[in-house]
Order: sequence, then structure tokens, then C-alpha cells
Amino acid sequence: MPRSLDLAALRSFVAVADTGGVTKAAAVLNLTQSAVSMQLKRLEESLGQTLLDRTGRSIGLTTSGEQLLSYGRKMMRLNDEVFNRMT
Repeated sequence: MPRSLDLAALRSFVAVADTGGVTKAAAVLNLTQSAVSMQLKRLEESLGQTLLDRTGRSIGLTTSGEQLLSYGRKMMRLNDEVFNRMT
């Protein structure tokens, strides 16, 4: 059965990777820090992968996270393009 990625969670993941942290990503996305954290947790659970290395003070990407980031950026770009053309 095909499964779908949660695009809001994916957008949060990309924002965390781009800004370097959940707090900064939450500000960019106009969400609370806890909402972004929950989206990341759900994304990791749905994929069965740890995407972020949370050791230390900063957040880094795991190997799986680096792979997803490339796809995530493409998917966000395509999503935004479709939305802009259709609205």
C-alpha cells in the first residue's frame, strides 16, 4: 500500500536543517517549537529512521537525514511551484 510523506513535517525538517535548530525553524515557519519537534518526531517514526543527531548543543543530520534533505528540498520546491501556478 503506498504511503505519503507529511509535507508539513517535511517542510519543518528542511527548515531545521537550513536554520540549524528547531527554535529558529519554528520562527521561520511561524510555529511553536513544540509543534516543529512533534512534526520531526512523526516524520522519523513514519520513516523508521533517525534523521537528526541531537547530541551536543547543535543539531546535525544523520546519514539518513542528509539523504532525505536532498529529496525534501526538491519536494518543497515542486510543491511550491504547483501551488503558485494553480492559485
